Amino acid sequence: MTSDQLKTLVQNSLEDLKAVDLQIISLAGKADFADYMVIASGTSDRHLHAMADKVIEDCKAQNYPPLGREGEDSRDWVLVDLGDIIVHLMRPETRQLYALDKLWSLPPKRDN
Repeated sequence: MTSDQLKTLVQNSLEDLKAVDLQIISLAGKADFADYMVIASGTSDRHLHAMADKVIEDCKAQNYPPLGREGEDSRDWVLVDLGDIIVHLMRPETRQLYALDKLWSLPPKRDN
């Protein structure tokens, strides 16, 4: 499965469960650890965990199991590591505090 196909799968999974403010950020030229970062908000801790479960279930169904999941006990932030894509699922207040959307949306710094 290509990164773009995986990105579409993740996007569809999150949209199925009504993810709030879904953002997909290309990491090309910004980071080597992944191709995309997906950030979405959930309305409650149950919503966050349900979205993470859906992403993992859908990826496994396509023979693309996740490398890891962080935040099992968290009420504010769950991370799913799919290798080529890192998925951050956050409560709105946590998302605003860390501002990953803004941080990773900045253009890459050029060396002169």
